[in-house]
Order: sequence, then structure tokens, then C-alpha cells
Amino acid sequence: MLKILKLNSISPLADEYFENYEYSDAVKEPDGIMVRSAAMADYAVNDNLLAVARAGAGTNNIPSAEYAKKGIVVFNTPGANANAVKELVICELFLGGRKITDGIDWVKTLKGEGENVGKLVEKGKGKFVGREITGKTLGVIGLGAIGVNVANAAFALGMKVVSTDTHLSTKSALALSSHVKVVATAEEVLKQSDFVTVHIPLTPETRGMFNAAVFAQMKDGATLINNSRGELVNTDDVIEALNSGKLSRYITDFPDDKLIGVPNAICVPHLGASTPEAEDNCAVMAAKELTDYIEHGNIENSVNYPSLSMPESGAERLCVHHMNVKEILSKILTVISSQGINVENMQDSSKGEYAYLVCDLSDKLTAENIKKIADVEGVLRVRTI
Repeated sequence: MLKILKLNSISPLADEYFENYEYSDAVKEPDGIMVRSAAMADYAVNDNLLAVARAGAGTNNIPSAEYAKKGIVVFNTPGANANAVKELVICELFLGGRKITDGIDWVKTLKGEGENVGKLVEKGKGKFVGREITGKTLGVIGLGAIGVNVANAAFALGMKVVSTDTHLSTKSALALSSHVKVVATAEEVLKQSDFVTVHIPLTPETRGMFNAAVFAQMKDGATLINNSRGELVNTDDVIEALNSGKLSRYITDFPDDKLIGVPNAICVPHLGASTPEAEDNCAVMAAKELTDYIEHGNIENSVNYPSLSMPESGAERLCVHHMNVKEILSKILTVISSQGINVENMQDSSKGEYAYLVCDLSDKLTAENIKKIADVEGVLRVRTI
């Protein structure tokens, strides 16, 4: 029986997808792993581990590049928590425009004032005057599932919306409201936005990209919202921008010790996807991705291997993870043809330096020929289904 390890508590809605598996948090030598936030950098990978499915969008807790070298597919669930994060961003737009959190904290100091509370509120509320979001411009940097949902919702609330994404997908473009303006660069977004919300992944290139130089491009008194990753923002520079008034607010779902207590910095305790609905959606999507790959060899929403999905035909399916190098396919096909087997259907797709091949064969390969394919230079992993 195939085995799936749960490294975190996962919604029970995923259970039905693993009815034919041994599925628990005590599994040894798993074929697949379901994970949410557990850090996997030091996880001892067993030889038969095929894939890891992250019930969430970010995969910074998984060493995806190292796993790619071993032919281990890493999945995520883009869009499954998009509505939950969108709702938090909309909430943060109001918090950025109105001094709601400051006012709530101040009201707590009135405890014990008895009948004077009403008078004190009327006298003191002037300190917490804010601005409405209607008619203001929201800049959306990153138009994945969350960014598109935020952009559309903000327009529906009466905001002008300008956005950018250097890798805008067809799916996102079709989902984006025609009223949302798309421009070529982040600089164009920054210079005209009263509020800016960030929805991009953390990579070596994006780490610390929101710094003093970028803040200088923004409107004076703009609000920056970051629910993607804390490391996208240079903390020292954002504190300086808040102190100088260049930014009126910085709101993040990733608290930082330096930011806690800083005036006009609002630190939310990573609540973006903390709804039962989002957890259910992520768990089901991750379970579907994991089982479809293990049982059929199909890949969808992988961060380290290309997407590839093919209807099954033939007596056996051959799945090969390999480096994206010349002549490797011809070497693999030569081994197949040497046994007199026909390839009934085939797809090969690449993602950067890695590629994935699926061949549906007219007959089953011998163990000897499977080993010959595995021994081809550049082949990382071979399995048959």
C-alpha cells in the first residue's frame, strides 16, 4: 500500500482522496507528503518519496530546488486560498485609510471612566480622522489569483485600480476586470497609487526589493500592504519611510520584531489563509494534485517541474524526470524501441533546467531496460505506472 505522510494537521476533507493509502502523521518511508508550514530543509528524504504537496501557495519551507535534482515533484495550491487573502487585503485597505486600530487601542484606555466614556470619545475622536478608499487609486503588483481577486474587488468598492505583472498568464488576464488598468512596470504603478498591495513570490531577485529607492517613487503618504512575504520589504527602510511620513502606513501579514510597536506599522499575525474555508480548499487541491501524480503521472501546479497532463493509453506509462539537455530523448526512445515496443502517446515538457517525459507504451518494459533508461546521462528518476 502506498503511504502518505502528514507533516501538519490537514483538513479532513483530504481524507477521502487517500482512502487507498496509508495516510497519517506517523507514516515511515512515505511515497508522498502533505505539508502546510513545517520546515522541510532538514527532512531526511527517503528513496521512494515521489512528491510533496503544500496546502498553500508559498513553498519557502520546502527545498524545491534540491528536490528537483532527485526527481521529487513539489506542488502548491495557487488560488485555493485566494478569496481568504483577498478579504484580508480589503480589510487592510480600510485599516490603511482609517485609523481604526489606533482608535480601538485608545478606547481601551477609557476603561473605568464610567459615564464619562461617551463624552471622552466625542472629545478625543478627532485624533483618529482617516480617509475613505472610494475614488483613491490602488496599485496591485502581481496578478496571480490573489492579485486579480483584489483588483476586481477594489474596483467594485469604487477605487481606481492600476496593476502590473511581468508574467501575466492568460488565465489571469481573462479573469481581470476590463476596468483594471495594466501597465508595463512597477514604477508606473507606484507613482500614481494611494495604496499599494504586493502579490509576488519571494525569490533571490525580489528579496528586499521594496526599499528606500522604491519608496522614493511612491506618492507621499501612500499605504503599502504586504501579504506575500515579509522579506520582500527592507524593514529598516520601511521604518524610515514611516518615520518621515513618506509612507502613512505599512501593513503586513508577517510580523517582524523591528516593526512591532512602530507607529503606523500594523502587523497582522499571518492570518491571510487562516479560515476553515481556505484550509479546506487548499487541502483538497493538494490531495488531488498528489494522487493524480502518484497514480497517473500527471503534474499540475508544480513549482519545480513543468505541468504535463496526458490521457492514459497503452499497457504501461513510463515517467522520466531528466535534465533539459540535447539528445536525451533520442537515447531514451532508443532503449524503448530496442525491445520492439511502440510509443502510443508521448509528451515532454521543460521548466528551466529540468524536464519531464511521459510515454504510454504498447507493452511493459523489462527491468533491464528500465535500468538502461535510468542509466542514461541526465536522467534523474524513472518509474512506470
